[in-house]
Amino acid sequence: MSFTGASILSIEQFSLDDVERIFAVADRMQPFASRERFTKALDGAILGNIFLEPSTRTRISFGSAFNLLGGHVRETSDISSSAFVKGESLQDSARILSGYSDIICLRHPTSGSVEKFAKYSRVPVINGGDGANEHPTQALLDLFTIKKELRAKNRDINNLRIALVGDLLFGRTVHSLCKLLSLYRGISVVLISPPELSMPEDIIESMRAANIQVNDCEDFYKGIGDVDIIYTTRIQEERFENKEMASKYRGKFVLNDDIYTKYCSSDTVVMHPLPRDSRPEANEIDFDLDSNPNLAIFRQADNGIAVRMALFALVLDVVDQVEKTSSKIQWYVSRK
Repeated sequence: MSFTGASILSIEQFSLDDVERIFAVADRMQPFASRERFTKALDGAILGNIFLEPSTRTRISFGSAFNLLGGHVRETSDISSSAFVKGESLQDSARILSGYSDIICLRHPTSGSVEKFAKYSRVPVINGGDGANEHPTQALLDLFTIKKELRAKNRDINNLRIALVGDLLFGRTVHSLCKLLSLYRGISVVLISPPELSMPEDIIESMRAANIQVNDCEDFYKGIGDVDIIYTTRIQEERFENKEMASKYRGKFVLNDDIYTKYCSSDTVVMHPLPRDSRPEANEIDFDLDSNPNLAIFRQADNGIAVRMALFALVLDVVDQVEKTSSKIQWYVSRK
């Protein structure tokens, strides 16, 4: 695809070459993401960061990524403080907000809403998550993390064995990740979820059409026993019409140090898109795994900066300007 001026709405836009291009640029962004250098490549540019659902990591990492490229960020982070509560349409919002911004990141609670918004926007739009549909930048940073974790073990993504655990029905991060994995060879996916929260059939069919080996497994301990990656998700309580029903599924699949030691290979990588639900009745990844070197959830979150910087640089066509306008930092940065 041609990235310049393009909206990033769905994983389905990307070929394998596109993904590798994003990752190559993300690698180039690493010194800036880790505060070793700073750049003014986007000096004067404005990001409209419009989040109409709760968010911490995605919203702040998009803003930080844009700031680290030298740009400025204007935010709306609460639907109750926006014109949507006054009945403004997506179409009108898109036309207006795109007049105030050079690029927009939008998160919206309704599936398909970001694509609709982008049709009326005069500037590129990046999907920050639309309902239970997709979360393309999360999937990209997840796959970038998988690539880096496997590379450290002298492996690549082809022939990956991955277990997807938890709420696979409403978990938009796993929906997008499955679409990305379909670009690679020899992938094996184990789906571990309550039957009522299983992966949508259309996504399973698309994986199988891409020659991914897909296996359902209700036995959590068996399913995590022979994989390279365990990718677990929280119960998406906000997607349930009956919120009390969500409590039925909390704590069904808990991964802690004892279970990891007993059932997993010693080098199995543990991932989670975060936030993990730390309430005692949920606790999908126990804190006693925090000292395990194969727990990648914090490295995963950090990788979001470099990947989102790469997307901004590609879409706004400043990849070659990043290093040219860079300097050493003048402030203290902790290296812990």
